[in-house]
Amino acid sequence: MTLTSREGLACAAMGELRGLTVGAVARMSGVTVRTLHHYDEIGLLRASGRSEAGYRRYDDTDLDRLQRILFYRELGFGLDDIRTVMTDGDGDALGHLRRQHAMLLDRIGRLKRMVAAVEKAMEAYSMGISLTAEDLLEVFGDFYSAEYCVEVEERRGHTDAFREARRRSVNYAKDDWKRMGAKSQANVEALVAAMNAGRAADSVEAMNAAEEHRLHISRWFYDCNHEIHRGLGQMYVDDPRFTATYEKVAPGLATYLRDAIVANAERHGG
Repeated sequence: MTLTSREGLACAAMGELRGLTVGAVARMSGVTVRTLHHYDEIGLLRASGRSEAGYRRYDDTDLDRLQRILFYRELGFGLDDIRTVMTDGDGDALGHLRRQHAMLLDRIGRLKRMVAAVEKAMEAYSMGISLTAEDLLEVFGDFYSAEYCVEVEERRGHTDAFREARRRSVNYAKDDWKRMGAKSQANVEALVAAMNAGRAADSVEAMNAAEEHRLHISRWFYDCNHEIHRGLGQMYVDDPRFTATYEKVAPGLATYLRDAIVANAERHGG
């Protein structure tokens, strides 16, 4: 039984409709026809079918593979690496999804670290600190937050203390900040040692540590008299962010420091 000319044309037309042309796939995926040809040439993505005229035809399996290729490209993989990754268990769809999930989580982590670095730079700019984002992460770690720095400027930006702290800190180099941090750490350790030894907050050891805390602020930022120091001590207890910072070092440290500051101020008549 032979086909009529009309039936033959219909079958040919149906053949042309099976699968997507390279142009259609390019439009759908956002990649160029040239890129798809290149993927075909290097064996990364070969069209599963051909039209009667010999043109490439892509089916659903090809499109799924292209989607995975573009995913790995988005993650920064080179074509050779993508070929290796996809050759390893190429037919394991669940395995690919798990691998993509793990890679996405890793990328989210990297992006979060990049955001943190940018926020540190924002904080530095608002506080007048001339350090790179990398230096800020090295020197300060997670102590500061962009939200808090903006809040400080809004609440304290008009004060002489804030302006003096900015005037001084803008001239500090990385080594200055690291030296300042080491002094601060030593002061915290002295407070913790006194607290862990069972010394009361109004003991000589605790009050001396509180006085060193006050002098440290005066040395590096602004003239911190005993009245201002009392206010800071109360803030360490009232502001959850400061409290959390000290509590992370030692439970009860925020309150202990506050009480030691009050006792020290009274000792000096402040």
